Amino acid sequence: MFSLSSFQPQQMIVPLNQLISALHSLKNTAMASVPTLHKDFSPEHTAHGKEPNASLRDLGVSDIRGHHLDELLDRLLPTLGMEGAPNIPSTWSTSYVSAHSFFHNKHGFAQRKLFGSPIFHGQNHRPLQDVCAKLPFLPLWLQSRGFKTLRTKSRRTASGDDVLTESDPYTPAFMKGFLTREKTAEAQSLDQLTKSRKLPQNQEETFKLGFSEGFMRSQAFTQRTQDSLRRTRLVLLVLLLVGIYGLSRAPFLSVRFRTTSGLDSAIDPIQMKNVTFEHVKGVEEAKNELQDVVEFLRNPSKFTVLGGKLPKGILLVGPPGTGKTLLARAVAGEADVPFYYASGSEFDEMFVGVGASRIRNLFKEAKANAPCVIFIDELDSVGGKRIESPMHPYSRQTINQLLAEMDGFKANEGVIVIGATNFAEALDNALVRPGRFDMQVTVPRPDVKGRTEILNWYLTKIKVDSAVKPEIIARGTVGFSGAELENLVNQAALKAAVDGKEMVTMKDLEFAKDKILMGPERRSVEIDKKNKTITAYHESGHAIVAYYTKDAMPINKATIMPRGPTLGHVSLLPENDRWSETRAQLLAQMDVNMGGRVAEELIFGDDYITTGASSDFDGATKIANLMVTRFGMSDKLGVMTYGDVSKQSPETQAAIEQEVRMLLKDSYERAKSLLKMYKKEHEKLADALLRYETLDAKEIQMVLEGKPLDQ
Repeated sequence: MFSLSSFQPQQMIVPLNQLISALHSLKNTAMASVPTLHKDFSPEHTAHGKEPNASLRDLGVSDIRGHHLDELLDRLLPTLGMEGAPNIPSTWSTSYVSAHSFFHNKHGFAQRKLFGSPIFHGQNHRPLQDVCAKLPFLPLWLQSRGFKTLRTKSRRTASGDDVLTESDPYTPAFMKGFLTREKTAEAQSLDQLTKSRKLPQNQEETFKLGFSEGFMRSQAFTQRTQDSLRRTRLVLLVLLLVGIYGLSRAPFLSVRFRTTSGLDSAIDPIQMKNVTFEHVKGVEEAKNELQDVVEFLRNPSKFTVLGGKLPKGILLVGPPGTGKTLLARAVAGEADVPFYYASGSEFDEMFVGVGASRIRNLFKEAKANAPCVIFIDELDSVGGKRIESPMHPYSRQTINQLLAEMDGFKANEGVIVIGATNFAEALDNALVRPGRFDMQVTVPRPDVKGRTEILNWYLTKIKVDSAVKPEIIARGTVGFSGAELENLVNQAALKAAVDGKEMVTMKDLEFAKDKILMGPERRSVEIDKKNKTITAYHESGHAIVAYYTKDAMPINKATIMPRGPTLGHVSLLPENDRWSETRAQLLAQMDVNMGGRVAEELIFGDDYITTGASSDFDGATKIANLMVTRFGMSDKLGVMTYGDVSKQSPETQAAIEQEVRMLLKDSYERAKSLLKMYKKEHEKLADALLRYETLDAKEIQMVLEGKPLDQ
């Protein structure tokens, strides 16, 4: 510990902590050259055995006068012993604390610069003078040691300076006992231990009895611990042997376990008695193709008597949601044979050889239960084209095993594999060849007749109003698959339940159809009267052109209710699915698209037309481009197709652009003349839309004929 104090000789601060190193050096130098120092001392000091006094000039303190000088010298200067004067008392105490280096312990100061100047032990150098010159500028630090240690107890006791007492506040009690205890000889027997304890005569037997009981319990605990360790070693040895056995049979032990447990769902056959062809609607051609497969499974001898063979595989190809999985289940249900279901992703595993092993186990179980059906859904996941890939060097093992099982060296009689995919282009060529997948059945999207059948089937499962006409919904759902039609009926039922209705009405089905096609209604959107009026005239312009154009599709409804990205729309329904379109029908579609912009121009003027017709122009421009470049409907360019217009010559590109512009201009003029002719009907329809927001085909006809609408 250090405490800061001050020494003020004539208002000067003395840094004693930095002076001590220099003074010790001076002391050692004086001890080495006593004669040199004696020449400056007075004889009377030597006679009385006192410390000699050095001259003020030699000590470097000639500037300090008075009693301050005497006090400074008495406190700082060491007592210099001389030859012939032993046992001279010294006021300096010896410190037993080691310094930071050997040089410091020997000479009394560190080997460094003091105040920026090195210290030399030369004859003409005066270190005290250098030190005292810095006294006015340096603070004074004094070392204050307020602790004692047990290591110096013997030294303090011998010198008589101090004796360690029990009330020593600096050392903990347990450390005192640990450091001051006396070592005794270890007991070799129980009797010696008893004697060392110095127990009374009446307690020796009790001590021996307690010691014996503790020893016996310790022995029993040690024995139990050793038995437990032996059992643990035995269990670990058994697990190690099982692991080695598993590694000898498969790449990893976990592979064996996954192979056994992962195929449980694929190995167990499923009886499909409750699914027949009556549950499959809208895909009559596919059902007829698979009827032959059912006959193969029911009566194989009918076909083999003539030397024919059962088909080994049937590939169902079609868009998602068209009923491929339902067809496969219907085949198994009609034939009443075991049905094994597996997904292509089940054979794809990160471990090497797992997919091939699962294929082997699947066909092994199927052969044992033949005749049967194996259905592999998403076949492209396992039967994709084989490629060399450094990321998946073993990816071809699964498809190779599938190829071998379907048409390999071993016979595979009575097992029919049905695969389903919506990405037939990705299948490997070796998988789709005859002998593996002998039949390829296309499952297309249903036509208007098929959509009507599907809607009737799903409408029988809910409560429907008798006024519902599924054929109208079917006409407005061109391109819908069976799954999308099921979703439409379900959305309509939910809408009727939210509105608190007891039955699903036609409006609920129309609402569900518009929601699927264009998104939900945005009733929270606040549209001012001006924009709402522009939207009403825009949509009524489409409706007027569609109503009075001969080859246009019939109107289903018109609305100015915001839905999705649009502020309104006019729905057109074809009478039947159009497998091809005439030139007049294409021009009529262009005229209907132009009707919205023409209506804005006629009613509000050229300066107030809006950007709402951008999507209409996109549709019209696309039709005009196809007529010129793909359909050969241009008199100037003739019956020639142009795949990529950008690769044609500049003259050809200019001619194509000129023809497209002419078609669009003629369409715009036809729509303008039609709206001018039926201006009153146009205004009536726009007013009705502003009042009722949505009008169906019957209501539009009543408005155009001048009949009032029922509230």
